[in-house]
Amino acid sequence: MSDGPNDDYLARRQLRTGTAGWLLLAGLGVGYVISGDFSGWNYGLAQGGFGGLLVAGVVIAGMYLAMVLGMAEMSSALPAAGGGYTFARRALGPWGGFATGTAILIEYTMAPAAVATFIGAYVESLGLFGITDGWWVYLVAYALFIGIHLTGAGEALKVMFAITAVALVGLVVFAVAAVPLFDSAHLADIPPTGAAGASPFLPFGLLGIWSAVPFAIWFFLAVEGVPLAAEEASDPERNVPRGIVAAMLVLLLTGAAVLVLATGALGANALAESGNPLVEALASSGAGVVVNYIGLAGLVASFFSIIYAYSRQTFALSRAGYLPRVLSVTNGRKAPTLALLVPGAIGFLLSLTGEGDVLLNTAVFGAAVSYVLMMVSHIVLRRREPGMPRPYRTPGGVATTGFALVVAALAVVATFLVDPVAAGTALGVFALFLLYFGLYSRHHLVAGAPDEEFAALQSAEAELT
Repeated sequence: MSDGPNDDYLARRQLRTGTAGWLLLAGLGVGYVISGDFSGWNYGLAQGGFGGLLVAGVVIAGMYLAMVLGMAEMSSALPAAGGGYTFARRALGPWGGFATGTAILIEYTMAPAAVATFIGAYVESLGLFGITDGWWVYLVAYALFIGIHLTGAGEALKVMFAITAVALVGLVVFAVAAVPLFDSAHLADIPPTGAAGASPFLPFGLLGIWSAVPFAIWFFLAVEGVPLAAEEASDPERNVPRGIVAAMLVLLLTGAAVLVLATGALGANALAESGNPLVEALASSGAGVVVNYIGLAGLVASFFSIIYAYSRQTFALSRAGYLPRVLSVTNGRKAPTLALLVPGAIGFLLSLTGEGDVLLNTAVFGAAVSYVLMMVSHIVLRRREPGMPRPYRTPGGVATTGFALVVAALAVVATFLVDPVAAGTALGVFALFLLYFGLYSRHHLVAGAPDEEFAALQSAEAELT
């Protein structure tokens, strides 16, 4: 059952259109993810060793590339602020749309909380302001960057782009400084265990590859959020696909360079538990301090960008009635105020645990579940609506997204291998959201919201044919 909105309902829930071209969108995609190059991925060395993380990284890179190509097609056909939720709503109905949106929201609420703990580790390693307890850093980060987002999307995206550019320069500096320190013997310095298939290359055996998957995902986590900017982009049917594909290509290069060079410079064993791995990898080089400062820019870029992502996902779900409608009201600068503040407050409280690896695994659970549902959506739309206008079409079609679907399903299971308590807790939260939808919000959807209109159009076209 859907409610018809009154005259000013959507007027109070408008984003600023035409603020981003493909280059800004590509910067947004890189910004979402680039913190994963500076910290977090290295915990996968403790799960699979260098070999396990490398193999997992290659498989996950293939999955993301396939998924991004599928999302590029869907975003060109259905440009709206809901991103993956919009696609699943059209393909799988209200239940599928809400499940996808909820999984994405779990990902985007948990990811900045994890990044905040990494920012704290970098600040503490620099000894800035005499800070030895990261919670001050978490609080300032959330307050400052949510405040910037409240000024409007155009301003926020430009700030984000500049920070991301600085972070990319930092990765170049790291790579140049790490090459002289590289020693291939460091890659396999974790002693083999008694696990099946264990070797110096795979010290934790074949199962270690699977366990390393959630941390390999950290190299690319959240790049799928580019379509969330569709309503604020210029010519979204053209620019969103270009932006997300360009971002993915950049991230493939940076992820590969960081994994090989950082591990080769310091060693897999020493790097496995580091909160600031690039800095420690350059400990014997004068460039370490420089990379430490620039590393903060990388972490800030992702933190800043994912705040944008969670606010737009919350906005879209709220505007359509899936979440409380008050969350989608925008301010005079066309920024969704409570959609920025409420998930931010939750993320800040979670960051106080200081457990970056646990928060990371929980974010990956939400991400992997959403990837499964989005790839199913692409396959369903190809089969059920072959005539849908698609300015961009996925190379390989459903075979491409089918591959991504299988790997994403395995990634969901991998989160339970790494930390069954964290993944189980995320599953419980996911179930509570679905219960809320089943008992209440599915009876109060807003018929005039863009995502519901896309679905209504599909129903009308189906009746005509």
